[in-house]
Amino acid sequence: MQRVAPWLKAVNVVLAPTIANRRNKVDKAIDRAVRAAEAKTDGTASGDERFIEEMRFVLSCFADVDDLTPIGWMGTVGDLGTRLENRFRIRKLHAQHPEIADEPIERPIVVVGMPRTGTTVTHRVLAAAEAHRAPLMWELLHTDLGDIPEATRAEYLKQAAKVAEGAAKASPAMRSIHTLGAEEPEECVFVLPHGLIYLVRARMPRYEQWMLDRDYTPDYQYLKQALQVLQHGRERRRWVLKSPAHLWNLETLLKTFPDAQVVWTHRDPATVLGSMCSLAETSMSAHVRNPDPHQIGRTWLGMLATGVGRATAARRNLPEDTLIDVPYRHLTEAPGRRLPDLFERLGAPWGERERRGLEGLLAHRGGGSGHRYELSRYGIADAEVEQAFGDYGRFVDSL
Repeated sequence: MQRVAPWLKAVNVVLAPTIANRRNKVDKAIDRAVRAAEAKTDGTASGDERFIEEMRFVLSCFADVDDLTPIGWMGTVGDLGTRLENRFRIRKLHAQHPEIADEPIERPIVVVGMPRTGTTVTHRVLAAAEAHRAPLMWELLHTDLGDIPEATRAEYLKQAAKVAEGAAKASPAMRSIHTLGAEEPEECVFVLPHGLIYLVRARMPRYEQWMLDRDYTPDYQYLKQALQVLQHGRERRRWVLKSPAHLWNLETLLKTFPDAQVVWTHRDPATVLGSMCSLAETSMSAHVRNPDPHQIGRTWLGMLATGVGRATAARRNLPEDTLIDVPYRHLTEAPGRRLPDLFERLGAPWGERERRGLEGLLAHRGGGSGHRYELSRYGIADAEVEQAFGDYGRFVDSL
């Protein structure tokens, strides 16, 4: 499996001297990104001091990674800059149009589940329904109102496409694992400022512990603000959101969206872990030199078990109709029969449009036969997975 394009390795070798002193460049990089974001949005950083300092913390954690590549450093600086720009824009729009805060985000459908459990297929089938709406990748990166000039929209699309194409060119293997598209429904992590998205790039124990311990209430309030901007002035449809990261913060999500319906996809934990480790290794190969497979295995065994444990504890306090379990085999063995049942449980219509959408998605879906992985590569035995996940494996088998 070609995890990293040869040209990327050559570029990283040539540019290696440029990041030798990166620990001393963190403040300068963030301050420059803040000024650029203010200029691009005609906004202000005032009032977002905490958000900015947390971005600074993220970059400082990356700077501490010994084997970080120049492309990994520059890509992360660029990502944080985009996040700062989007933050300032959303806050400015709320200030200019206070009525945006009154936009109701009613009964959103939220697809959760460990990575590699069919969340993407489920999300996109639900999003394709006529009565539904999912945020697209470009909208999550460049959140704005619907009446923006066509030239502005075209520029947003161009920038998002550049991100998607760059990821595919840097890591050819990612095409068979998870493809990005500027105009495709995407995960909430493109707005949520913190979480797993950084851990698939590099091992950062300091960030990992901070991430697990923090209160995510501000993050989910920000997600709601972004959705309100995207909804304002447009036809209201039922939002369909998705991210495996929600498992770690299910209680906080439901405090922000109390009438949400959660669709939880499930798959054998050992299979999930092997696939997730392969995805992480592929992503990390573009950001660090020679990622350690066994270290990847230990990190993600702990992270995934923690996420499932937190979500399992949270579900005990949920009303019965809040959460719907969907085993992975329903998405692979009989989707034409099972997905209409899911729509019915969600109170969503299923018709010819939805059926055609499912058929089209299944015909063109990625992440299939081209993705090969072995759990043993990551130094994890099946018995360790069973011990880490406890009764969860048996629960999946029972569905």
